[in-house]
Amino acid sequence: MGGGIAQIFASKNHRVALFDTQAKSLSLSVENMRKNLSLMADNGIDEAESIESTLGNIRTTMQLAEAVEDADLVIECAPENATLKQSIFAELDSLCPVETILASNTSVISITEIAQKSHHRERILGTHFWNPPYLIPLVEVIKTEHTAPEVFERTFSLLQAVGKHPVRVNKDVPGFVANRLQHALWREAISIVERGIADASTVDECIRNGFGLRLPVLAPLENSDMVGADLTLAIHDYILKHIESSTEPSPLLKEKVAKGELGFKTGKGFFTWSQEDIEKSRTRLIEHLLTQLKTRH
Repeated sequence: MGGGIAQIFASKNHRVALFDTQAKSLSLSVENMRKNLSLMADNGIDEAESIESTLGNIRTTMQLAEAVEDADLVIECAPENATLKQSIFAELDSLCPVETILASNTSVISITEIAQKSHHRERILGTHFWNPPYLIPLVEVIKTEHTAPEVFERTFSLLQAVGKHPVRVNKDVPGFVANRLQHALWREAISIVERGIADASTVDECIRNGFGLRLPVLAPLENSDMVGADLTLAIHDYILKHIESSTEPSPLLKEKVAKGELGFKTGKGFFTWSQEDIEKSRTRLIEHLLTQLKTRH
């Protein structure tokens, strides 16, 4: 994620410092950025001639103080561990001038919780990019009760200027907006399999060949208005009591993790995956996202 986000800003002529504690990770990030930029050029989204200039805007370092020196914006992309993120932000808070904006790319953890050990909480907010960040436009910009309005607006405007589609998240709640929606769907999908209503393949087929086709142009609330709030109410009055509402992870999901059935990582999850199948899945996703991105240019 860090490399993908660095690529976004560097491609718009911003100077970017990319920090990691491992030299190998930094080298791999630069290699991946070159591949990403070549892929976009091959698909007519960017110019091949701009690849070297984009990469020239990026420097790598294993020294955090060096990375954030003179930075206007710092985006943290550490693993999803609240304690780790708290310590990183406390260190950033001490290293950076007070005018530097500090942002977290966490996908679910409360920004207020992340900022807990920092003194200048008014310059801390969330910027949740979606993977792969150089292809998916959405960035959730999350404001806490401490975030200064000018910090929020500066960040929002900058993201617009580099070609992203930022959205305003006015309350700092776990999962923000998009992941709350996504995992509500995942919870029900897993529950349907667990309860023997349908197998995993059928669940995915229903989404791919049904309402998933219209989601890019007809999202839930516009759809509700289209069919009528009265019909939506009537459906909810009947169906909601039958939908999964557990506040705990699915026993089926826990069982799969305990058995080492982790999906791509181990070759088995809800489906069985060969290396060829894994590559086909990843390629299918990238090709779809490239097609969508081309229509926006």
